[in-house]
Amino acid sequence: MAIGVFGLTIGLAVGGVVLLGALGFVLQRTVDTEAFRTADAVALLAAEDALPDPLPVAGGQVRVQVVDEQGRIRAASIDADRLVPMVRPERLDRGGRQRLEVPAERVGLVGPVRVVAVPAGTAADPLTVLVARSMADVRHSTHVVRAILLVAFPLLVAVLAGVAWRVVGATLRPVEALRRGAEEITGRAGAGRLPVPASADEIHRLAVTLNGMLGRLESARVRQRAFVSDAAHELRSPLTNIRTELEVAQRLADRTDWTAVTANLLADTERLSRLVDDLLLLARLDETPPARGTGPVELGALLTEVAARYPSPPVRVTLPTGPLWTIGTVEELRRVLANLVDNAVRHAHGSVVLAAEAVPLGEAVSLAGAMSATGAMVATGAGLRPGVGAYHLVTVTDDGPGIAVVDRERVFDRFTRLDDGRARDDGGAGLGLAIVRELVRRAGGGITLTDAPEQPGLRVCLLLPALPPEDGHR
Repeated sequence: MAIGVFGLTIGLAVGGVVLLGALGFVLQRTVDTEAFRTADAVALLAAEDALPDPLPVAGGQVRVQVVDEQGRIRAASIDADRLVPMVRPERLDRGGRQRLEVPAERVGLVGPVRVVAVPAGTAADPLTVLVARSMADVRHSTHVVRAILLVAFPLLVAVLAGVAWRVVGATLRPVEALRRGAEEITGRAGAGRLPVPASADEIHRLAVTLNGMLGRLESARVRQRAFVSDAAHELRSPLTNIRTELEVAQRLADRTDWTAVTANLLADTERLSRLVDDLLLLARLDETPPARGTGPVELGALLTEVAARYPSPPVRVTLPTGPLWTIGTVEELRRVLANLVDNAVRHAHGSVVLAAEAVPLGEAVSLAGAMSATGAMVATGAGLRPGVGAYHLVTVTDDGPGIAVVDRERVFDRFTRLDDGRARDDGGAGLGLAIVRELVRRAGGGITLTDAPEQPGLRVCLLLPALPPEDGHR
């Protein structure tokens, strides 16, 4: 605020100086205009050879003389000197109009004296009309204005500084409240909210935005804490099993079946390795943005490649009638399908079907809207193009027990394992579907769970952005 008041003081000072300069200039121009008007009137009389003596002049602060080339006075006003011209002849320009400053004692007026010279007479008898006007009134007016400014300027600055102090203080009071609220939140554990001012201004919107940010940070902190807790619990289980196996084997060294112990340790180690790999993958997905400029992927070939890892039956592939190209990272899409098929095979009674098809525009918009409403898709219908094939639909269908409708969104959360038989997997940590959702979002698609056409069962619907066939062959 001090800088603002200082800048205001400088501005007012500059304005005062400019005002005084403009006032002096205007008053001086007024004096010159009146003097030239009087001189022109006298010059007109001289041109008509009708100069009266004395010259009629109104006001006691004006002196008029008419002089010839030799500096002799031909006519003068009643108060003007009739022997000594107001301006020496060598200073006069006989051919033009002039403005001159002369000493006051030479004219007999008070204060600085302004003299204007106007040519008059005829070519045979050139004359010059001299009109002197005292500048005492102008100087007095300027002095009065300067004195007023010198008195009023400090008072005005003081008043403006007080007003600025009050206004700035009232404006920054909500900001100070926000600062104190932020300090209190920093000093204590747990969630907190900043005070929101009642006024609907920028500070109010800032407080609302900051509270929203704090809410998101708190949610992220809670998720991170739960993630770390769940990760520690999941890591503890295989480590505990490994330690128990080794302790028992050490105590019963002579009676230990080391082949069985080795198999058990290997199984726990593989489970621990898978869990660590999944955790590292999720951490990488949280930190890195989606890859750009990845190459085209043909879905039919990818489905065949993934299904070849499993016995047939139960895994079968229904190939599309033609190539279906999508844009993405082949490793990430392969991981998505592998996780979905692993989950389907684990819970299927006897059949898992993989299929892919081009989706018409209307169906793609409807399905994308449903996925966006449940948070399973980043943007509803983003990039949809008219015609068939705006998106490609990949489905993984099994004939297992299915998942209740109320749990179909929750299963995508990390470390989520339902209480029913379907979720009691062998060694799973509840990260497979969470990884799938993150990878699908990075690919610009969406995923949702529905009932299988033939009950019971579950169908996973995967919507991926389509790439025109001609682009896929390039």
